[in-house]
Amino acid sequence: MGKLDNKVAIVTGGGSGIGAATANLLAQEGAKVLIVGRTEAKLKATVESLNNPNISYFVADVSKGADAEAYVAEAVKRYGGVDICVANAGIFRELIPTHLMSEDHFDEVMNVNVKGAWLSIKYSLPEMQKRGGGAIVLISSVAASGGFGAHTAYTASKHAVIGVMRSAFLDALPMGVRINVISPGTIENDMMAGLESSASPDNPQAVKDMMIQRIPMKRYGKNEEIAQGILYLVSDASTYVAGVNLEIDGGISNSLM
Repeated sequence: MGKLDNKVAIVTGGGSGIGAATANLLAQEGAKVLIVGRTEAKLKATVESLNNPNISYFVADVSKGADAEAYVAEAVKRYGGVDICVANAGIFRELIPTHLMSEDHFDEVMNVNVKGAWLSIKYSLPEMQKRGGGAIVLISSVAASGGFGAHTAYTASKHAVIGVMRSAFLDALPMGVRINVISPGTIENDMMAGLESSASPDNPQAVKDMMIQRIPMKRYGKNEEIAQGILYLVSDASTYVAGVNLEIDGGISNSLM
């Protein structure tokens, strides 16, 4: 018996990193999982590598309403409904000071990170209500704990994700749906590698070493550790948890205060 037997889950940004680790864990716990992303080759490779018949993929741009409606409809078509949605899709782009940032840069980050999260709620909520309830997890970041230079668009977007949750969870509770946020810290994956390279193209390891020294646990987190937090929030282990921001960050958000 798994913790998620007979459940159907959607994981956006499921082609790598936290999304792929989450899809793998939810499927191991009995859920049927649809992973969503913009790059078919990456999604296909992830499904093949995870090698679980209960994981499939759908190509969509989470920042577009028609695509969000389509991936939810596809989950219903393939698996009979939706019980869980993990709005993990997010982008960082390069570090760039506020006054040098382009409007396109700002818009793209906000559209994927914030609008994409909102759209996942908008279209999954009615399907969850049909099933008698469900759980939604939005992914924010330790960046929502404060401000960081050259991070304006990303930091603003991750603050906004928490704001979306704080209103949306009140709308969702009468429908039997719990909405929560997880804010990861520095995680060993491609996004952090990109940040390190953007901050110091000639010596990204120095950036990593500096980051590790700022983390009370003195290490980066693992994708699988975030997936475990997501599993908690979408399972019956957290039936009295709604409207929270769960920081899984090795203690760094408290050390920044």
